[in-house]
Amino acid sequence: MLRGQRHRISREHHRRNALKTALPIASDALGFAPIRGMTEPTIDEGPSRRAPAWWQIILVGRNPRFTGVRVGVTVLLAWLVFGEILRPIRVAGPSMEPTYRFGQVNFINRWSFKFRPPSRGDVVGVRMAGESVIYLKRIVALPGERIRFRRGKIHINDEPLDEPYLRNPAPWNEAEMQLGPDEFFIVGDNRTMSARDHTHGAFRRSDLIGRVLF
Repeated sequence: MLRGQRHRISREHHRRNALKTALPIASDALGFAPIRGMTEPTIDEGPSRRAPAWWQIILVGRNPRFTGVRVGVTVLLAWLVFGEILRPIRVAGPSMEPTYRFGQVNFINRWSFKFRPPSRGDVVGVRMAGESVIYLKRIVALPGERIRFRRGKIHINDEPLDEPYLRNPAPWNEAEMQLGPDEFFIVGDNRTMSARDHTHGAFRRSDLIGRVLF
């Protein structure tokens, strides 16, 4: 008798345990809320990361790795632009006044003639004595043309050249010159001075560094 009762109690206890195990699984499968009193397993994520200090954000940003990449790209672009493309210059002398005045800072675009040839009217940097000495002048005559100065006026192939940038030019007179196939005639805008005090003449294409940026 006692053995039968114990057997029934054991089977009842086993049935209740199986029901407790099955109910949470069924509720999860059907999308029900978890049964009250039961807890879900938690995952230990370890110690949380501390937010960077304000001075770290200013110096290196929130992600130092990306900040290093940005700094490297910035340095590379600066070297490319100011080392290979743009060359800073400072005007020294009055030969290009009033277009460019003494002490004015500008840039020469060394890539300007990679996509088109030099043109009449371009203000260019001209290499005259090595890499360190650069003159700022204007192209007034192109390869193969004939040029001469007559009473302060430039004539190209016997036709007067319109130069609206001139102010009170001195009466220069120079004999006609025939330019070669790779020569450009350059001269400054300020021709109020004597021709002997003004550097001008024919220069090869390789002497022209590039066009002035501004």
